[in-house]
Order: sequence, then structure tokens, then C-alpha cells
Amino acid sequence: MDSKKRSSTEAEGSKERGLVHVWQAGSFSIIPERLPGWGGKTVLQAALGVKHGVLLTEDGEVYSFGTLPWRSESAEICPDSPILENALVGQHVVTVATGSFHSGAVTESGVVYMWGENSAGQCAVANQQYVPEPNPVSISDSETSPLLAVRILQLACGEEHTLALSISREIWAWGTGCQLGLITTTFPVTKPQKVEHLAGRVVLQVACGAFHSLALVQCLPSQDLKPVPERCTQCSQLLITMTDKEDHVIISDSHCCPLGVTLSESQAENHASSAISPSAETLDSQGEVFENTPVEAGLPLASELNIESAPTTSGDTTSSQQNIEGTTEISSARNIPSYPDTQAVNEYLQKLSDHSVREDSKNGEKSMPPQPLVEEAVPNLHSPPTTSTSALNSLVVSCASAVGVRVAATYEAGALSLKKVMNFYSTAPCETGAQAGSSSIGPEGLKDSREEQVKQESMQGKKSSSLVDIREEESEGGSRRLSLPGLLSQVSPRLLRKAARVKTRTVVLTPTYSGEADALLPSLRTEVWTWGKGKEGQLGHGDVLPRLQPLCVKCLDGKEVIHLEAGGYHSLALTAKSQVYSWGSNTFGQLGHSDFPTTVPRLAKVNGENGVWSVAAGQDYSLFLLDTEDFQPGLYYSGRQDPEEGDSLPENPSGTKTPVLLSCSKLGYISRISAGKDSYLALVDKNIMGYIASLHELATTERRFYSKLSDIKSQILRPLLSLDNLGTVPAVQLLQEVAGRFSKLCYLIGQHGASLSSFLQGIKEARSLVILKHASLFLDSYTEYCTSITNFLVMGGFQLLAKPAIDFLNKNQELLQDLSEVNDESTQLMEILNTLFFLPIRRLHNYAKVLLKLATCFEVEKEGSRVHTGLLEDFSWKNDGFLEEARASTAM
Repeated sequence: MDSKKRSSTEAEGSKERGLVHVWQAGSFSIIPERLPGWGGKTVLQAALGVKHGVLLTEDGEVYSFGTLPWRSESAEICPDSPILENALVGQHVVTVATGSFHSGAVTESGVVYMWGENSAGQCAVANQQYVPEPNPVSISDSETSPLLAVRILQLACGEEHTLALSISREIWAWGTGCQLGLITTTFPVTKPQKVEHLAGRVVLQVACGAFHSLALVQCLPSQDLKPVPERCTQCSQLLITMTDKEDHVIISDSHCCPLGVTLSESQAENHASSAISPSAETLDSQGEVFENTPVEAGLPLASELNIESAPTTSGDTTSSQQNIEGTTEISSARNIPSYPDTQAVNEYLQKLSDHSVREDSKNGEKSMPPQPLVEEAVPNLHSPPTTSTSALNSLVVSCASAVGVRVAATYEAGALSLKKVMNFYSTAPCETGAQAGSSSIGPEGLKDSREEQVKQESMQGKKSSSLVDIREEESEGGSRRLSLPGLLSQVSPRLLRKAARVKTRTVVLTPTYSGEADALLPSLRTEVWTWGKGKEGQLGHGDVLPRLQPLCVKCLDGKEVIHLEAGGYHSLALTAKSQVYSWGSNTFGQLGHSDFPTTVPRLAKVNGENGVWSVAAGQDYSLFLLDTEDFQPGLYYSGRQDPEEGDSLPENPSGTKTPVLLSCSKLGYISRISAGKDSYLALVDKNIMGYIASLHELATTERRFYSKLSDIKSQILRPLLSLDNLGTVPAVQLLQEVAGRFSKLCYLIGQHGASLSSFLQGIKEARSLVILKHASLFLDSYTEYCTSITNFLVMGGFQLLAKPAIDFLNKNQELLQDLSEVNDESTQLMEILNTLFFLPIRRLHNYAKVLLKLATCFEVEKEGSRVHTGLLEDFSWKNDGFLEEARASTAM
């Protein structure tokens, strides 16, 4: 009796999930139609073509509906209700896709099945007009021996082509046209081939328009920064000192440790390899770098140096000359511009050499044996860096990279010898034992050798750039090399005193690979690649030219794109910040904006208050699924409009001027949308015992919280940390620790928000929520942030910052109030800041509240519900424990 009751309850519940509602494209009917003839099975995914569609049910079955001209029986060409694809029964399909006139499915074991029209080979069958039943496609990697079958994760179909994303994150293509991205002129391609241009990259998703293709690709990992060592590992004193005299500056690296240990060169090198900046935590997207940690006795950035005037004397810099002689070397990784006038360089260096010899003679020092000018500068381009490289050399390099050959004038009293200046153009010091009579390399040849080496190194890792991008960079580099001003003979003591001020340490604001989090959650460090026909600008490269191979859309770098959609002749990109970029054809307003040109991605103007979390692209229209105040998704339509009697938007007979909100609040909670040519549909869930509403509340609040954290990071932290003077070294280090932990937590929240959006489009089992299965991942990140902000506040907090920082905060107090949600205008600045940076702690309370709602949606006596409730209670218990620790640490 109980089993019958349970089964009937489950059947009743299944009728409340995955309901299919269909609209006619261009129509603004108040109530959409239910899919004719469809039963009560739960639909997980739907895909639409020009005149047909497919449904994927919860039990892995596939149904086709609409006009099916490839079916063998006439009764099945235009069925009254969706028909089951019997060839896929028992295969347990996990995802489906449709092109204009063909369909595809991927099974749990990674096998691809294709059926429908095959005139262009889009079903991977040779010499056959139609494929009436789902037919398995053989995909094997010819680079392996023996041949191994390739397992597929995702499928995308266009009008005449198909793309498949393998489990190894590579793209396989078949069909006809340049949209395949293959190096071939023989069509159709009926045997799946790998898109070699993206081989080796991690592809996250593929999408197909009518005649163009898109791929979401994970960014290459950024190179780790290795900051110059600045302090002794024994006593923490500065390794280099700068003494400002009346008309000159003495630079010395002769550090003697007061603990009785003299720092050797090998120790300095080990220190350089291990001294990672404590503030080098990650903060933001795509390679943004800030210079902000004060460390005394350094030089400013190369771009800030501006040498003017001032002579120096030899007597005060003799010790410095002895310390650095023969050790200066410039890494080939530094792209230092070469001086264009070689004759002027040689004349000046000869003059400097004669001057140095005369000065040495006056001081009674043994002069250097005469050597040919160029022979002294012969570098060994292949020799490794020597162990004598010191922090002083790096300091000289920083100055040299800023002013070029003019750096010689700064130390013409002897701080730099002829050897140092010539080594400015090399990658390593001269080989020991180089003879004067050996073959020489002139300045021109030396410059060419160095440029060739830099060119070869710069080509490495540029697989993500187009040939046009690389050539543009080379031409820009050439222009920079020809832009050095004339030689200067004096250096201003004022600017050298500026160089002796607080030195900034490079802090990378790009989150590094986070291991467990990146393995469990979607990546936000992504790039968009497109190829195929671009007549309508649908490729996003700023032109209407076709692309035979994938090319990166550079203007979307750093936008944190998490999902792509391709319509007939336009494209959409959804970001983690709930924004949509659109480009391509905008004849009917399908891009959601009226900005020009439309050949480059621009933000769609859907709704200024609420964020978008799902999109779909039809033939000539787009759909946007938005968050609302009551957490019930709102559906917006933008594109072709067919005026009918009773329509409320007769202004534009061809299309919508702005996205239009459809009246679908009474349908339920929309979880997924799909668009075709003449119709679009939505999968809707009823709010069973408040469970669906609680899931949408969790996802909506998480996405909104990420948007707020991103605003704090971009509008407050980034400009604050870019100020020249923030305060004392300890205060700034603590602030940067807070910023680093804040950024790490922000990135995790963004990943989780994207994960919840995907979760809502699936089965929606509470036990599969990442925040429940891996609660420690979230609690650890919150604990790290709470510890850093507590340490900062205990030591004095924002009151320790210097006047420029306080002035900046006062100037933006209204913005701070808005971000911190403080409504009382009389609230003091420090209180607003404390409230703002304790928002993550308040978010933990919201987690507990929403998860408690989920726990109440299950009956404890059911076995499955016990699992759900146990997970929820376990997280709540851990959450409460963390909050107690946070309160205790704050009270201290």
C-alpha cells in the first residue's frame, strides 16, 4: 500500500517538472501553448530546428516532433504528437542537439548518433540524402595506435555542419563549409576530423549558427611572477641602498648581515627564487597588474622614469663600481628597444670609454688593457645566467630599460663601465676567455641577433592569437624601437631622489589555478573563438570576412564568458556577471541593442536592474531569461515581430526596438529555453513544496552577490590599491592580504553562481549541490577571508591608511554606502567600510537560511530525503561553527 502511494506521489511530482510550453516566434501571445500530444514525462532538454525539434526525457529517451521529411513512413513525416526514436531506446542519451534540418544525440557512453537531412554530410554518412533513423557515428583518433574511439561530451549542429566536443576537450567536425575549421577544400567531410587549430587547448563548449561556429576556450595559465629579492633572509634588512648626495647618488649592494652572516650571491639567488610576495594573491580577471606594495629603496616603474640632468663624480662611486663590474646582465625576456643610430651609439661609447680611462689614471688605478670597442661587447647568447647576478644588477636593469642608452650618462663617473653599457644590448655577460682577435659581432648584427631571439620567444604561446594580431604586435614593437629620444648628459637629483622612494611590488590580480575549485566548478578565465562565414559580422572580429580557422575574439578577453549561443546569423555570449554580449545581424533587433557597428560584441540592453542567467538564439530573434525580485525567472524576447490583432507593440512592424517581457509568470519557474526558426519553447517547473523556489532563490542571490563583489573589487579595491601612497608597509601588506582573500572568495562565488545556473537546467537533485558535497571548499575560503579582514581591523583598519587613500574613500562615500547597503546618511566612513567588507560574513547567514528552506521540503521518513536533510544539516552545523569563530575573532 505504501509503495503504491509512494509511486503515485512520484508520478504526480514528475508531472510538475519539465513542462513544455511553446510560443510562435514573432507573436506576443499572453498564454503560450502546451506541446500538442505530449504526455507527462519530465523533459530535461529540448532543441529546435527550422521546422522540427527533439525532446530528451529524464529517463534518457529521445522524442522527435514537427515536420520530419526524412522519416520512412508517411504518417511519421508530420506526426500529431512527438514520436519516440526507437533506435536510441536503452542507450540512455544525456544530451541532444538540432541543426536546421538534422538532429544529434550523445549517449552516456560518449557515442554520437545522427539523423535527418544529410545533403552536406552533416550526419557523417556518405552519398545519402536522408538518414531516417539515429545512426551511430564512428569517431576515432588517427594519432593513436591502435585507433581509439573518441568519447563525446557535447554536440552542436548548424545548417550544413556538426561539431562535437570530446572528453579530452578537443573539437571534431564534419559536414560542409569553412565553418568546420578544417584544413581542407574537399567537401563534404563525412568522416569526423579534429579541429587542429585548437588542439592542446581546453575547450569548454561549442555552438553552431547556420554557417558559423563558436567555441568557449579556457585561457592559458599566466606566467608566475618572480619578484626581485629586496631583503636579507637572515635579518630582513634591505639588500640594496641608495644614498642621495648633493649632486649624485650612490647605489650599493654590499650588504653585511648584522647577525654575522654575509649574504653571498648564491643566497641572494635562492632568495630570488623563493621570495614570493605575500600580497601576490589573486584579485581580478585576465592579467590585470597593480603596483602597490611599498618596499623601500627601489626604483619606479619604467614608464615613470624621466631622466633630466645632473653630473656624478667618480670618487664616491668607486665601491659601487667594484661591486657591479663584470656582473651586469639583461635577461632576454626584457624587450628593450634598440637605439636606431648605431654610429651615434659607438661615438658616445668611445667617448665614455676614453673618459673612464682618464678618470682611472687620475685615481692611480690600473687601467684596463686596450681592447677593440666591439670585441668587448661580444655576448654569449646561449650561456645561462651566472650566479653573480645580484639585486643591484636588477636595479640597474630597471633604470636601463626605462631610458635606454642614456643610462650610461647617469653613471659616467664610473658606476657603469663600457662593458655594462654594451651588455645592455645582450642577454648574458661575455664568455670567459673571449679573445680580442676572435670574430666580432657589430652593433647591427648584435641588434639583429637579439631581435631574432626575442621574436622566437614571443612566438611561443601565441597559438591563441591570429597571424594578424602577431604582425600588428611586431609592427608596434618596431615603432617603439625607433622612438628613443636623444642622449642626455646629466641626471636630475630630484628625479633620482624620486627613484629612492618607496618601491612598488607587482601584484597580479588574476586568480591562479585553484585546483579543487576549478575541477569542480566552471572556469571564468575564458576566451571566445569563432570561425566560418562572417557576412553579417557574426564572427565578432570587426569585419564581414570569413575565417577558415578559429580566431580569438579579443574584445571578449577578461569578460568571464560562461556560455555561448549562435542564432542564424548572430551570436550571444553570457558572462558570469549576468551580462550578455551580442553581435552579428541586427535586422530585427535580435541583438537586444541598437549600437553600431554590430560586427563586434556589445552589451545587450535587456534590463538595467536584473541580471540575465540564460539565453537562446533563434533564426532572427533572441531570448533572455532574467532574475526577478521574487526569484521567479522572467522571459524577454527581442527580434522579429509579426503584428497581429491585439498585439500591444505595433510601433515597429519588422522587429522589437528593445527586449519585451513575456507574460509567463503564471506558468511556473522556467528552467530552460530553446529557440528555432518559427517557434521557441520553455521548460517549466511547478513550485513543489517550495523546493523549486528555494533553489532559484539560492542561485539568484549567489549571482547577485557575485555582481556586488565584482563592483567592490573594480570600483573600490582596484583604484584604492593603485594609489601611490597608501600608508605604512605593515598597513598596506595587511590591506593587500585582505584584497587577495577577497578576490579569491569573489572568484569562487562567481564559479558557484555559474554552476547553479547549470544546476537549474538539469535534474535538480539537492544532493548534487556543490555547496553541500564540498562544503569545506567554501568554508575554508570564507575562513581565510574572515581571518585577513579581522587581522586588518585589529591592527587599526582603514584608519592606518595615508591621506591620499582616506581622501579617495571620502570622495566615494556615496558609492560605498550604496555597495554596503547602508541607508543612514549620517553613518561614519569607517563604519561603512567595516559593513562593506563584512558582507561575505552576512552571506553565510543567507546560505543557512536558504538551505534550511530546502531541508524543510523533504519528508524525513523517506530514505532519499534523509540523505538530503543530512547534507543540509551537516552544512548548517559547519556554518554555525564558522560563524562562532568569526564572531570570536572579531571581538578580539
